[in-house]
Formats: sequence, C-alpha cells, structure tokens
Amino acid sequence: MSKEKIIIATIKEWNILNYFKLKERYSGRYDFHLINNKDELTVEYIQTIIPKYIFFPHWSWIIKENIYKNFNCVVFHMTDLPFGRGGSPFQNLIMNGVYDTKISALKVDVGVDTGDIYFKENVNIALGSAEENFIKISNIIFEKMIPKFLDEDIIPIPQAGDIVIFKRRNVEDSNLQMLESYIINNLYDFIRMLDADGYPKAYIKLREFKIEFSEVHLKNQKLVKRFEIIKNE
Repeated sequence: MSKEKIIIATIKEWNILNYFKLKERYSGRYDFHLINNKDELTVEYIQTIIPKYIFFPHWSWIIKENIYKNFNCVVFHMTDLPFGRGGSPFQNLIMNGVYDTKISALKVDVGVDTGDIYFKENVNIALGSAEENFIKISNIIFEKMIPKFLDEDIIPIPQAGDIVIFKRRNVEDSNLQMLESYIINNLYDFIRMLDADGYPKAYIKLREFKIEFSEVHLKNQKLVKRFEIIKNE
C-alpha cells in the first residue's frame, strides 16, 4: 500500500530541523516533502505529489486560491483567533501586553487568518527573545499539532468571538523612540520581541549612526544587552 503524502512549507531553520525529526517519526506511515522556497509552491508541483495536507508553519506569503481550493492547507497562527488576525502577531501581542496566547491551527481561506479552526494549543511568550519563542512554538507545532492531524481526522469549525486585526510592522516601528513609556519592562519587551533572524532589530538613531540592540536579559531591574553601532547609509 502506498503511503499518504504530506507537504510542509517553511523557510525557518528551526522548522526545517523539526521537519526532519517529524519525517523520521512517521516514516512508516507518510511520505514527507519539504518546500523551503516560496517559488516552489505551485499547483503544478503539488499535483505531482497529491498530499493529504499542506502545513504552513511560520509562512509569510499569500497562498494562491488554486492551491487552497484544491488541497487541504493548514496554517498555524500565534493568536487566539479571531483575536489577532493579520501580520506580526508576536510583536503585536507583546505590544498589547498579551503573554498567554494560543497557536491556532486553521484552514486556509480567502481572507487573512479567517479560515475555520481545527484546534488550538496554549503558549506563553512572557520571556525570551523572538527567536527563542519561535523555536518553542515550532516544537509545539511539530511535536503536538501536526501529529494530531496525522493521527486523527479533525473537522474544523468557524471562528467565534470578537475580531481584532493586527497591522504588520515595518522597519520604522523598530525605533525605540516609538515607545510611549521607558520603563525597564517595556524596554525589555521591545528589544526581545524583535530579536530573531530576518527581523529588523530594535534601534535608536544617534546623528549619522544607528545603534541596534539584541540578546537582552532582565535581571534585578537592569537590562544587559548586546549593541552594534552602524553608520547610516
């Protein structure tokens, strides 16, 4: 008997490492295929595989209609949907003081994060850098959430509750001078929430220079962090 196929689409290193662990764990039951380049996500390629599911952990691009209408596409969003639809969920949660949140597994639909919900898992983001939290969330997705899909038949249900939309952040939003209150905990949250590969780090401008901050630690109401001084282009 031929094994059912699974596609996982992601570009993040921590997800790719977990992909290979999952592939080994279910090697006797499923054939896995990795897409780690957005240009490979085409209906023509997917039709050569015919997957049972396409999973999208930490995927930042629009999924085309001819894909999600023809295949079971599941995204994982770091909010308790419909609260927090939209971009930059981790940063927007931190800016709103929300540290206990959910990872929502949802069916891809025409709107942004509007699809029916399969289920949710709890996660706390009160401590650690963005990258440390992304790794923790990746572990939950690959060790608990995707296996649930592989072991059970799950029927999604429509989202319920008040809709709150998050706006995607840009580079200018990483300026520490955007903060309204310069208390220690706010500075800690602001720096750590931007500390991950591919994200614009927290910074301040000093004449012709920009100072970027990372690797922040909070201890005894003091911040210890790394900084880099870069000349503005």
